[in-house]
Amino acid sequence: MQEAKSKWHMPSAFTILFILIILVAILTWIIPAGEYATNKAGNIIAGTYRSRSSSPQGLWDIFEAPINGMVGTDSTDGAISVSLFILVIGGFLGVVNKTKTLDDGIGSAVTKYAGREKILIPFLMTLFAIGGSTFGMGEETIAFVPILIPVMLSVGYDTLTAISISLIGSQIGCMASTINPFATGVASETIHISPGAGMVPRLIFFVCTVIIAIAYVMHYAAKIKKNPDQSLVFDRHQKDLEEFVKNDDGEDSGVAKSLSGKQRAVLIAFILTFVVMIVSLIPWSSLNSSWTMFDSFNKWLIKVPFLGALVGKDILPLGDWYFVEITTLLFIASVIVMFIFHMSEADYIDAFMNGMKDLLDVAIIVAVARGIQVVMNNGYITATVLHAGEVGLHGLSSAVFIILTYIFYIPMSFLIPSSSGLAAATMGIMGPIGKFSGVAGSLVVTAYQSASGFVNLITPTSAIVMGSLAIGHVNIVTWLKYMWKLLAILFVFTCVFLAIATMF
Repeated sequence: MQEAKSKWHMPSAFTILFILIILVAILTWIIPAGEYATNKAGNIIAGTYRSRSSSPQGLWDIFEAPINGMVGTDSTDGAISVSLFILVIGGFLGVVNKTKTLDDGIGSAVTKYAGREKILIPFLMTLFAIGGSTFGMGEETIAFVPILIPVMLSVGYDTLTAISISLIGSQIGCMASTINPFATGVASETIHISPGAGMVPRLIFFVCTVIIAIAYVMHYAAKIKKNPDQSLVFDRHQKDLEEFVKNDDGEDSGVAKSLSGKQRAVLIAFILTFVVMIVSLIPWSSLNSSWTMFDSFNKWLIKVPFLGALVGKDILPLGDWYFVEITTLLFIASVIVMFIFHMSEADYIDAFMNGMKDLLDVAIIVAVARGIQVVMNNGYITATVLHAGEVGLHGLSSAVFIILTYIFYIPMSFLIPSSSGLAAATMGIMGPIGKFSGVAGSLVVTAYQSASGFVNLITPTSAIVMGSLAIGHVNIVTWLKYMWKLLAILFVFTCVFLAIATMF
């Protein structure tokens, strides 16, 4: 008997992006070449488009594009700074994960709030959301699903409630990213703005969307606790109780121990690292000319005898940091965690390198995606595409443009599941087009990451979605049936929020 043919699988992000490089190279043979005049800052000047001689890209240019995407060319900045940042944050997280601080911290919170699970839902969802918003917390949340399911089932909730806490919590955070390096960071770097630009509206968006998500999950949880047969997975309720709650061998169903003293210190260092990162990326003096406290402190510090030289006279004040500085911060933080936890040099290196390895594909995806921009710029069709946008968007209001941008990124997020790859592949075009409609680049970034996070709540190509559902024995159709109302609410709210944000 012949084996059944394997089912078709969605190509990887690498394959999709390389196909796009080929298609764009073909377009350089078709689309007329052109260019814009630029100002001293390198920004294009609207209304200055002119035609120029064509420069079609060939086979060598196609295969060279990802390499140039990493190292850069005269017309396209390389992705090396953001790729290195991604690798170092991977190393930092690898060192922190070696201490099991995050796992045991959330596990101990579950134990602490036993019997008060209604409070546990907003508390944990907020923690997961902060993780998603700051460091792109994703696949690691799958490990918490088997911990949460027994707790939620034992007090009258269901597996959907447990899955929602980690999955919706973390992905709402990614949807409302503040400094998520894989979304905000890559997208901002692509259009040459600070990841801290637009921080205030993003924080407001974060708070609002987290409240919406928590309210939705708590409403569902309360409904099924009152009427268990209203659960969308009620047909599996008894089986779930037998598998996850009843434990004949007397074990504690995976409840984690409380944090040790060293783990508490690691947790404090972990939190402070991201607080410093957020503060360092906010352009304080640009928001208010009198907010020069960090500039003043920096000038005082470097003038202090010995101490200034010890710290380093080249250090920039908080608010002026970019990828080199925040990468350095994460590297320093990883070393601090090593000393706090009394980790051996071998264990530190092993944890750091394994953490980098986990994010190597993301770092390379950014470079491959940047290769698309390399081909467009070398073929001189970027300006032609922007000119088409300039003409087509003439008279279009900022509110309409940003909503259309958000809608555009929803199907694009399905096409290119990697948020980093999507940002690197498209923001080089969407950012400048936004300027023609008077939309700030930071708001275009917000629209992009809102759509990417929105899709990541339900897409079957996501390891987070499918892994979490598999643990809870929930199929994707049931998940979509459960999620559609929340998705509708989030879609409408995001459109309204983006439209209002253009007025400020």
